Amino acid sequence: MHRLDERTAQALITLCRWYVRHAPGRLGTAAVAARYLNPRLQRLPRRRVARTRFGARFLVDTEDLIQRYLYMFGVWEPHMTHWLQRRLRPGDTFVDVGANIGYVSVLASRLVGESGRVVAIEASPAFHHRLRQHARLNGCANIRAVNAAVSDQRKPLTFVLASSKNLGANSIVPYDGPAESVFEIEASPLPDLLDAEEIARARVIKIDVEGAEGGVVRGLAPMLDLLRPDAEITVEVTPDRMAQLGDSVEELLEIMRKHGFHVYRLVNDYAADSYPAALRRSAQGKSAPVRWRGPVVDESDLIFSRVDAETLP
Repeated sequence: MHRLDERTAQALITLCRWYVRHAPGRLGTAAVAARYLNPRLQRLPRRRVARTRFGARFLVDTEDLIQRYLYMFGVWEPHMTHWLQRRLRPGDTFVDVGANIGYVSVLASRLVGESGRVVAIEASPAFHHRLRQHARLNGCANIRAVNAAVSDQRKPLTFVLASSKNLGANSIVPYDGPAESVFEIEASPLPDLLDAEEIARARVIKIDVEGAEGGVVRGLAPMLDLLRPDAEITVEVTPDRMAQLGDSVEELLEIMRKHGFHVYRLVNDYAADSYPAALRRSAQGKSAPVRWRGPVVDESDLIFSRVDAETLP
């Protein structure tokens, strides 16, 4: 009886995943994803090869948040994905600081093509290995994978992972609780990890470093004036975590403004029930970053551009 119940549960998970991905009209997909599929894929993890909406393949374990969403929806951060698809062109260079398992790097690899380049920088040795696996799995010969941390100076950094339920939360922010893993790795300023051509051709630099963005941007500052005029930088800003490291969002914003960049905010929501609507909005072109002039007090995806507008085209 128990085995039959388990088979039934697995069959329902498969059916619900199909519905969330393919149901006509998307009626009820948000509720199915959030109330049934998401908690069960976390509690009953699947290890599969998942195909994304742009055709790439990833080896996923659904216990982890990012990998679970790739399995459920075929996308991670729909608005950011759509923005990058509109930004990157063949021949561009994309720099991915905090590459995780390589979702954004593989996406960018396809967008910049054989004549372009992706520099994927990831501190975690385990994620660096997975990143290289996914580059090979998807034939991404234009990805240069770098196993390093990024900061404002050369120094060793200690990373702590609090929970395997979100493997992307590896952070140097102090943590006193029980840890899933701890590792130490050498950090360098970003200009030291890139060659002159990569700096000169960088169209987009993405920074997602779980609270360490203040140090990354300070280290990035000397190369900002060397970037091409249309270069843009996207930073996931986490004010609370930054404060624990003695950094502030205000300093980060001041550095970028000093070098001629305007601040935009891109909508982002990690709740499972937000994804169906986010995918529709992105498909309809309704997810453009908007000018941000106020304080940044919550976790936010910021985009820095020399374009001066109310909505980033």
